[in-house]
Amino acid sequence: MRNPLDPAKLNAAMEDVHRAGMPGLFAEVRDGDEVWRGAAGVADVATGRPVTADMRHRVGSITKTFTVAAVLQQVERGQIGLDTPIGRYLPKLVPGERGDAITVRMLINHTSGLAEYLPYAYPSLKGFPPFADTRPASLDDHRLTRFHSTELIEMGVTAPPAGAPGGTPGLYSNTNYLLLGALLEHVTGTPAEQYITRNVIERAGLRDTELPTTPYVDGPHSQMYEAWFGMIDPPRDYSVHDMSWVGPAASLISTVADLNRFFGMLLAGEIVSPSSLAQMQRTVPVVSQEGKTIDYGLGLYPMEAAGQSTFWGHGGTVWGAGALAMIRADGERQMAVAVNLQRWHRLDSSGTPQLHPIDDALAALYRVAMYG
Repeated sequence: MRNPLDPAKLNAAMEDVHRAGMPGLFAEVRDGDEVWRGAAGVADVATGRPVTADMRHRVGSITKTFTVAAVLQQVERGQIGLDTPIGRYLPKLVPGERGDAITVRMLINHTSGLAEYLPYAYPSLKGFPPFADTRPASLDDHRLTRFHSTELIEMGVTAPPAGAPGGTPGLYSNTNYLLLGALLEHVTGTPAEQYITRNVIERAGLRDTELPTTPYVDGPHSQMYEAWFGMIDPPRDYSVHDMSWVGPAASLISTVADLNRFFGMLLAGEIVSPSSLAQMQRTVPVVSQEGKTIDYGLGLYPMEAAGQSTFWGHGGTVWGAGALAMIRADGERQMAVAVNLQRWHRLDSSGTPQLHPIDDALAALYRVAMYG
């Protein structure tokens, strides 16, 4: 049953998220030919400058869907095999038995068993995954650090394995996606960011989307506030940051309108073929960086409420910024939401992030956006 967009309910849900403690957020929701855009709160807590729905934003791991689309284009051309060992392409980066055992598919769906490199690149996060054993100092230390992807890949590959190749549940690891970037460069002869730009971003006609080459966000944008579980109080702005620490895993800058356009074209078979899209929607259990087990496909995962339609998409977070983009399986209903505060949870005595009113308010917004 079709539930038309309700601007009053959407605006109220946005304001509820702001009142719960989110400095600013903005969104676009589509239902067929209907489009609603809205914003609530501020882009700069010091000046009170308001957020607007057309702002550019760091969208974190939504980047992964773009990277997977580029890889699957090469699969369709016969240049990459989904079930071919990565060691056949990149023997120096993933040598020996693991290179023979880890397939391209395992990298994409996070069942490679490769560890996350982040705690090794950011020394103050070395206690991760227990957040209580981390400190945020490295976020400042590495604001302008230019990492090389092979350096980060080596950290993840040489770290103790997170599991056996192909084992489930998998473990979400950005190491996998830096390797996919290296794979794209290997088979196309073009740096991954350039290939993704030409063959995914430009192909989709996304005018406000880019993989950045500088630490800055060009054009209208919000400040991006990181709290790191209450250890940065008040939250600090990280909108200026060199994104080479995540590259093709999570560096994308976009708008909520561009995200909806991209996912709409993706599910319509205009970015990859219908058979590739079907591969993207084959899921396995994966443990997220928050410690939750989710169903994860090839750069997509599902969201659904009891008795409601399934939506497909991806979320993302980087220092201070987050976003979620979802589209109903039939391609008709879509939402993209961006927020300018991250890690707003405090840790309890056991080191577990405590629920915050923002969590309930965001969940309510998503329900209104997706189901009316």
